[in-house]
Amino acid sequence: MTDNNHTLIEVRNLTKHFPVGAGIFGVGDEVIRAVDGVSLTIRQGETFGLVGESGCGKSTTGRCILRLIEPTSGEVFYRGDDLLAASSNELRRLRRDMQIIFQDPYSSLNPRMTVGQIVEEPLTIHRTADKRERRARVDELLGLVGLEPEHSGRYPHEFSGGQRQRIGIARALALNPKFIVCDEPVSALDVSVQAQVVNLLQDLQERLGLTYLFISHGLSVVEHISTRVGIMYLGKLVEVASSSEIFHNPLHPYTRALLSAIPVPDPDYRRERVSLPGDVPTAIAPPSGCRFRTRCPIAEPECALEEPQLVEVAAGHLVACRLVASDDQTE
Repeated sequence: MTDNNHTLIEVRNLTKHFPVGAGIFGVGDEVIRAVDGVSLTIRQGETFGLVGESGCGKSTTGRCILRLIEPTSGEVFYRGDDLLAASSNELRRLRRDMQIIFQDPYSSLNPRMTVGQIVEEPLTIHRTADKRERRARVDELLGLVGLEPEHSGRYPHEFSGGQRQRIGIARALALNPKFIVCDEPVSALDVSVQAQVVNLLQDLQERLGLTYLFISHGLSVVEHISTRVGIMYLGKLVEVASSSEIFHNPLHPYTRALLSAIPVPDPDYRRERVSLPGDVPTAIAPPSGCRFRTRCPIAEPECALEEPQLVEVAAGHLVACRLVASDDQTE
């Protein structure tokens, strides 16, 4: 059994700003604040679900952790090693332990390479074995994700979406990683296939002792697979808690609105829907103070004055809302 009390990933004040160009050759002063001060920890053996609307910065957060996108500022630690300070040689060594499963299984696979070449490529790059051992490892990985060894000679277009995602998972597992960023790995799949892939990920986690950062906007999937959940809004974490706490005792108004939109498979059940006015503000010029205040049903004028910080209002339950925090303190 994996010990999930030890911190595997620690993120401190992670920031990623994308400059907005002023023309073909010019660079403007404005920036898109895609990720703006995110701090979180992921424990060994757990699945940390990261949830939010499209454009909230959750995928950018995952890629910055792996340094697939270079952060603007902040700190990322893997087992105490500072990833952002690592040299190219150190990062190459650490990359064996950290992999990613992409959202679109078709565009993430090279159409000119066979499945065997795709899965074998990480082994070749890192020179982990000779050719015969690499081919044996490819057969083993294909079997691990529910495919057959003879599939190694086929090309990605010959497979269904679910099978292509299994190929992507096999590639991610090639170097025996400890940590995998699952960047919306089932959102492009049919619902029935989603369940199969999620069950596969859970089975692999149990068998191989994996740790996941599971990024998704599908709340039902996140509830099923996650140990803890972080809710993101406009580049900020607004609530972090265990999966059961998030889904049964949401405290932040944004979390409550998200959960109220989950369909219930019961025609006689009427869930109270929390409707949010307006659109998500631009990440170029986010609102002052609390970024959610322009759509929040309980916002007060004071919410515009100071940006709320994540505060622990119960054991392991953090919320970035001055009203929720003040209510908790008065009880």
